[in-house]
Amino acid sequence: MVACILVPGFELRAALRARPSLALRPAALAPVEGDEPLIGPVTAAAEAKGVKPGTRLGEALATCPELVLVEPDPAAAEQAWEQIVRRLEDCGFSVESELGCAFFETRGVERLYGGVEAAMKRALAAVGSAWDPRAGAAGRRFAALAAANVARPGQVLIVADERTREFLAPLPLALLPLAGQRRRELGELGVRSVGELAGLPGGAVAERLGPDGRRAWSLARGKGKGRVHGRRPAEELAETLEFPEAIGNELTLRRALAVLVEGLLARPERADRFLRKVAVSATLVGGGSWRRTLTLRDPCAEAPRLRVALGPKLAELPAPITKLKLEAVELTESTGQQLALVQPEGDELRGRLREGLRQVKASTGDGGVCTVVEVAPWSRIPEQRALLVARDD
Repeated sequence: MVACILVPGFELRAALRARPSLALRPAALAPVEGDEPLIGPVTAAAEAKGVKPGTRLGEALATCPELVLVEPDPAAAEQAWEQIVRRLEDCGFSVESELGCAFFETRGVERLYGGVEAAMKRALAAVGSAWDPRAGAAGRRFAALAAANVARPGQVLIVADERTREFLAPLPLALLPLAGQRRRELGELGVRSVGELAGLPGGAVAERLGPDGRRAWSLARGKGKGRVHGRRPAEELAETLEFPEAIGNELTLRRALAVLVEGLLARPERADRFLRKVAVSATLVGGGSWRRTLTLRDPCAEAPRLRVALGPKLAELPAPITKLKLEAVELTESTGQQLALVQPEGDELRGRLREGLRQVKASTGDGGVCTVVEVAPWSRIPEQRALLVARDD
């Protein structure tokens, strides 16, 4: 079975660890500077006042004048989630995750823990009760995610294969991977639940909503298995520089970045491997943090190239900082490239294609690179003629 561990509002919970008194007050995650002014996750007290995640900032403050805006702390959230994922991996689970949500298959650990439910309880214990995690398991990935959304904090909800469609039917459309405009369009047509969408003809859904609507319709009917790709063991390779006082001068920041780059490349754990994906983060003087990731077009281990690639990111800092950190998110497997005396025709192009695919995967995840496979070329519906399948190479 596919299992899902969910921590709703994880970014807000991580930011509130430094201010635990706000957990019982109406509070919401403040919008990121430069983005659309929409608030993030909210506390239970704010939800009781009528404030919902995704509401415009002005509307939220008008609804609840005492609402406290919490500055996002992405660095702390990433660090806390990495600790949770590592605890899950220490328990034997091969995890595929994004912030606040982790998937894994129970097939390999059911005998170890004595069944699916026992394995799920072990996973909840690894996450920790302080995060109020929920767990769901089902034969399909989307059903497992829906079960985790429905479960109460600390509860394990298991959905049998034969009950998947019945379980999904009364759930809201918000669980489906649909754009807000598409959900509003369905609401205007009187479709407000997953079951109502599943009851529509697939051809009509595909014609009206396109490929995304067709995929959502397939998920609503309990289809779309979805494989879980466990991540490789994470490399803990980072350099940190703390300043005696807050700095905001770009020249000073660039010099500090140069020191971090030299230190990171000199680490013996790197073992002469190239850097494929790096992240730079900072602790802001007014509280909160800032973090940016960068996938390098060509993996490298040259200090000048890394400084040139990361330098423009420092201009995005919203405030002076007290700490700067540089970490290697992903390294290459090899330490170099073997050159050939005579290059066979087409090898250079294939090599560039493979490197491009690795770059996209490092930036978007394993599901970011797909190939088209024909399954029903005779069908009159374009969406049924072929499927997108994730590439493994």
